[in-house]
This record gives sequence, structure tokens and C-alpha cells, in this order.
Amino acid sequence: MIATTPGALMLLAVASIAVLVLLVTWRKMNAFVALFIAALLVGLGAGLAPLAVLKTFQEGLGATLGGIAAVIALGAMLGKLLEESGAARVLAENFSAFFGPRRAEWCIVALAISVGLVTWFAVGLLLLLPVLISLARETKRPFLLLAIPLLAFLSVMHGLMPPHPGPVVAVDALGANTGRVLGLGFLLGLPLAALAGPIFARWIVRHVVVPTPAAPVAGETRRGTPSFAATLFVVSLPIGLMLLATGADLLLPMGHGWRTTLNFVGHPVFALIVAFLAAAVIFQRACGFSPKETLSFTEQSIAGIGLTLLVVGAGGGFARVLREAGVATALGSLAGQLHLPPLIYGWLLAAFIRVATGSATVAITTAAGVLVPLLAQDASINRELLVLSVGCGSLFLSHLNDGGFWIVKESLGLTVGQTLRTWTVVETLIGILGLGGVLLLDLLFKL
Repeated sequence: MIATTPGALMLLAVASIAVLVLLVTWRKMNAFVALFIAALLVGLGAGLAPLAVLKTFQEGLGATLGGIAAVIALGAMLGKLLEESGAARVLAENFSAFFGPRRAEWCIVALAISVGLVTWFAVGLLLLLPVLISLARETKRPFLLLAIPLLAFLSVMHGLMPPHPGPVVAVDALGANTGRVLGLGFLLGLPLAALAGPIFARWIVRHVVVPTPAAPVAGETRRGTPSFAATLFVVSLPIGLMLLATGADLLLPMGHGWRTTLNFVGHPVFALIVAFLAAAVIFQRACGFSPKETLSFTEQSIAGIGLTLLVVGAGGGFARVLREAGVATALGSLAGQLHLPPLIYGWLLAAFIRVATGSATVAITTAAGVLVPLLAQDASINRELLVLSVGCGSLFLSHLNDGGFWIVKESLGLTVGQTLRTWTVVETLIGILGLGGVLLLDLLFKL
């Protein structure tokens, strides 16, 4: 029986996700194969031709990897150099000395805010992962006690703050003011990430124990480690270049020559290549690396993320099949029939699409487009809060069809069950508490 009605499509999506979860957790099936089977189930169930399902899955896989494969690979190579050179330990020791052992969480939070504001979630996680591991080892804190705050703050920065792709599209589609979104985003996002990060982490570490991943041991032939200034320069270089692009987007008009140039210089791929080349030169001199050793480090880092890239791509393929099957549209129409207030409706719409497709960016951009007609009907809607509401909904309930889920799992060395109990709960808390915060701000503005 082919699912065509919105209700049937929603049930089909739920069934495919349930099959995916069972295959991965119960049958211990390879995640790539499980994602393909789930995509085949939903595609055939919605009436797509078998070859069309295969083509759609392949296109989604290619589109996903085309956007993030280079970023993930370059981030992994840069992270490997930070680890092998001891630079991550130098950075951790200096930050830890500044904040003190008792405030290691504040150290992670400060890094996550500064890095996450101008980098994509995956880039920020891969850049800061060596520092996270070193800090956990230096302070002897439970790994998740530091990892979860990092995830929470990076996620909030990515989902709510321009110039990240989703918020930028929503600001443009809904006619919101970028400066106000940034201001309200900080006002809402910082306490939101604190609740879903450090506070939640203190509870979950009692129930989920994850060992700190092993860091590579420095070789005997190295002369030393990079200085703190050199390390800080390498870590700050891609962030600074991306910040230039951010400033250009906010301050310069479209088509301006400098904006075009700075957007190129600040593109994540270019910025990470420049940072990697700088790290290779600086760390070779400081540590006595040979070019052959540096090549070996990069090859090891790429080999280590091969399966991660494949699974992340499969998540994109599954998401594309769900969209082509009409699941996202069906869920959106069902939410619209509830006749809810715009802020709640926008959140639900984004949350439904997020759960169905696994993509926060797809959720926020699709929901923003659906909400545009509402603005013409009700001029009293706070457009900036609507952007934030949709952004919070787009972060709700990350699970096995989300590429970010697999990046977190592989980066932190978690099992699927541990990722569901930590990362998925963090995202769910951000989504639900974010809606409450948006409604509270809306109430205060109306007083």
C-alpha cells in the first residue's frame, strides 16, 4: 500500500526511523547500510520508483559530502597536527592556567562561543576536539562534563546566530533585522546553552560514563613543542579569516568588491587550508617534524574519518529521499491545520521537518519559506523572535538521520546509545527550552 496522505506519510517516516534505530542498535548493522535500507523503505512506501529512490539517495549523499567533506577532512588534518605537535596540550595548559582547574567548563564555554560564532558546527567541533581531550586529561574531569557544554554552545551558535546559513536565510525570508537577531540570539542562546550544556552535563555524567579518547604520544625525536603564541595563531587563523567574511556580509552591500574577496578568503575550505599550511610550517620547525612525518599524520587523520564521511553522506541521502517522498511537506501541512500562534507554529514546523529530514539547515530554511504568507496577514508578529523560534525548532531531536549525530558520535568515541542519551537529549533540551524562552521574550515585549 502506497502512502499518499499527510497522515500516512508521517506514519511512514516514523516507521522508517524506527527501522533505522532497530537495525543500528539491536541488529548492530553498519550505519551506512541501515540508512540505505531506511531510505529504500520510505521511498518505496511513498510510491517512488526503485531506480528513483537509488538516484535520490545517491544525489543526497553527494550533495551532503560536497558541502562538508573537505571541511571535515581539513579540520581532521589540522586537529591531527595540533595533537601530534603537543600544541593542543600547550593551548589547554594555558587556558586551564588562566581559568583555573575548577573553571575548566568556563574555558570550554569561552572557546565554544568564540569559535562557534564564526564557524560551522562540524568545523568548530573538529578544531576544538584536541583542546577538549587535553583539558579533560589535564584537569582529570569526566570527559562528558566538558564535551557536552562544548556541543551545546556550538549548536546554539550554529542554529540561532547569523552568519550561519540557516539563520541568514530565515532573516532574509522573514524580513528580520540581523543586528536584533544577533542581540536577542545572545540573550536567549547563552542561558539556553548553559542549561542544556554544563547543567545537564553534571547530571548525565552520573549515568553515562565515557572514557577520554586517547591522544597521540609525541615522538622521542622532537625538539620541543610550539609556543602558546604560535599555537594560538594557528587556531585563531581560520576563525579570523571566517570572521572577516562575517564582517563583510554584515557591513558591505551585495556585489561589493571587498565583500566578494573577503567571502573567498573567509570560506571555510580556504580558511582551513591556509591554517593547515601555517600549522605544517610552524609545527615542523618547533617540533622537528620532517615533511614525511607531516604527510603521514595527514594520511592517518583521513583514514580515521573515512567511515564517518560515508555515514554522514548516507544521512544526507536518507534526508533527500524523505524530502522527495513528500514527508517534509506533509508534516508542514499537518502543523498548519492546528491553527497555532505563529511563534509556536513556526517552531513546530521546523521541528517536524528536522525530525523527518535530519537537517537543521533544511528545517529552518523550509519553515521560514512556509511562514512568509503569515507575515502579510499579521503585521504584529515579531520577526526576530520568529527567526529564533524557527531556529530552536530546527535543533530539536537530532537522531540517526542527522549527519551531525554521526559526527558527534565518531568524534567523541560514543556508541549509538550513548549518543542518543547525550547529544540527542542536549538538542532536544535546546529546542524545547528555546521555545519557552522565545515565548517569554514575546510576553515581556508585549507588556
